[in-house]
Amino acid sequence: MKFVGIIPARYASTRFPAKVLADLNGKTVIQRVYEQVKDCFDDIYIATDDQRIADEATSFGAKAIMTSEECKNGTERCFDACSKADIQCDVVINIQGDEPFIQRKQVEALIKCFDDTRTDIATLVKPFAPEDGTERLFNPNTPKVVLDDSHFAMYFSRSVIPHLRGIDQSEWLSNHIYYKHLGIYAYRLDILKQLTSLPQTPLEKMESLEQLRWLEHGYKIKVGITDIETIGIDTPEDLERAKEFAASIGLCWNR
Repeated sequence: MKFVGIIPARYASTRFPAKVLADLNGKTVIQRVYEQVKDCFDDIYIATDDQRIADEATSFGAKAIMTSEECKNGTERCFDACSKADIQCDVVINIQGDEPFIQRKQVEALIKCFDDTRTDIATLVKPFAPEDGTERLFNPNTPKVVLDDSHFAMYFSRSVIPHLRGIDQSEWLSNHIYYKHLGIYAYRLDILKQLTSLPQTPLEKMESLEQLRWLEHGYKIKVGITDIETIGIDTPEDLERAKEFAASIGLCWNR
C-alpha cells in the first residue's frame, strides 16, 4: 500500500494567528512537524491557504500545495490538496501542523490499522494514567473514546465515558482504562472523498466532534493505541510549554 502524509497548515487561528510560523527553539513549528514525520511516508506535502506558509515550507525543502481558503477543517484541506495535486495513493495520513512532538511510532501505529481490511479511517488514542488526575479526565476539551474488542471506535465524547456507576469519581482512573483521543487521522483515499460530502449529523453538532459524523454515517474507525504524550500548540502559552517540554525530554533542537 502507498501512504502519503499531508500536513494541513492554515495561517488564520482565533487564539494564535500564524502559530505554525512561530519560532520553536530555532525553527518554525511547521518545520518541526515536517522533520518529525518526513521519513514515514512514500510522499509528504504541506497543504496551506497562505503564501507565507508555502514559502516557509519550500525554504526547508518541503513540497507545498496551495489549497482553498474555504476549507473548514484539516480533512477538507487534505482532500483539496489531493485533488489539486492529483495525488495517487491508498491512504492519506493527516498530520496536524501544530503537533511538533509527533513520533514515528505513532505514524506506524496508524499505518498498521490498515492491516485490517475493514478499516475506513484510523486515529490514535492514549490511555489516561491515574497520575493524570480527574481534572484532566473531566476536561471537555479532551475528547474521550470507547473501543470495541477489535479496537474500532464505538463513540467519542467530551464527557467521560463510560460512567462507572457506584464508584466515586476520584477512583475512576484506578478502576478502568479511559482513552484520550489524539487528533491525528488517516483515511483510505476513496473514503476521504466521501467524507467531505457528508452532511452534518445531530451527534456531531451536539458534541462538536467531526468524527461523530463519520460514525453516524456508518464508517469504521480503527483506533491505534500509543503511550507517547504530545503537545499541540493552540495558544502562545502552549508554545512556551512546548519549549519547556523539549528541554525536559532532552531534545537538542538548537543544534
